[in-house]
Amino acid sequence: MNLCDIKTVKRIMAEFGTGTKKSFGQNFLINADIPYNIAEESYSYHRLRHPDLDSGVIEIGPGIGSLTYELGQRYKSVVAIEIDKTLIPILDKTLGELDNIKIINDDFLKLDTVKLIDDNFGNIPVSVCANLPYYITTPIIMKLLEESRDGDRNRLTSITVMVQKEVASRLCASEKDKDYGAITASINYYGTVTKLFDVAPDNFLPPPKVTSSVVRIELYEKPKYSVKDEKTLFDVISGAFIQRRKTMLNSLSSHISYISKERIGEIITELGFDIAIRGERLSIEDFCRLADKIYDEKIKESKI
Repeated sequence: MNLCDIKTVKRIMAEFGTGTKKSFGQNFLINADIPYNIAEESYSYHRLRHPDLDSGVIEIGPGIGSLTYELGQRYKSVVAIEIDKTLIPILDKTLGELDNIKIINDDFLKLDTVKLIDDNFGNIPVSVCANLPYYITTPIIMKLLEESRDGDRNRLTSITVMVQKEVASRLCASEKDKDYGAITASINYYGTVTKLFDVAPDNFLPPPKVTSSVVRIELYEKPKYSVKDEKTLFDVISGAFIQRRKTMLNSLSSHISYISKERIGEIITELGFDIAIRGERLSIEDFCRLADKIYDEKIKESKI
């Protein structure tokens, strides 16, 4: 069954009395080359990192299963999380011949990522591969990054996802680029991002209004950057970009209330930065240094 053939897709949806739902951000692929290439990019990197071990993959939002099928041809174990209960019987039919695929009807954002991995994969290395709904791209990526750590070990090898092209530009930006922002700096703490290829709107049913891009986040097996308190780090990153047109001092001081603006300014200059610097000029290493200084100040203030 060609799950990317537009007539087949429409026939299956009609058979089960359903259709694509805008509320879930559903756009189904109708070009078989796309899911093939996405799965191949995910699996080839996974095998590069773990050539001698069994493999697992999590997919978020399988739709009717075009990408899921390709993942099932490569990975030993596939777990697909689908929020739309009307698609579960369709997936049972389209993927029924593959016994290495498990479908879970749930909202991924409400699941415990570590428990999901432990319950379904044990100790084998796991990647994530998905065509993400555009409206919840950032929450899903940040949840995966924040919850995939098990002590000093990262349970995920990589995250290969299709997102809006403009989002991909932000994810892949370097400091000093106009697209560099809080999500960029946050991801850089966990790994590196590579843009793989673009996908035009006419590859989907219904076609979205924007071009998509496939990116791969290659995660560090163990933390690369040392920071005293991760919560403070992400608080600082968020604060640095909350008012992008302002200097980092003004933006950060409006977000962090437990340290005076004057002291934040002193910390910025103590670290060798210009007092008028903006958040997009700082690398993740810079943010770690800044966060450590602010954390020390926070602890000092709490003892007074």
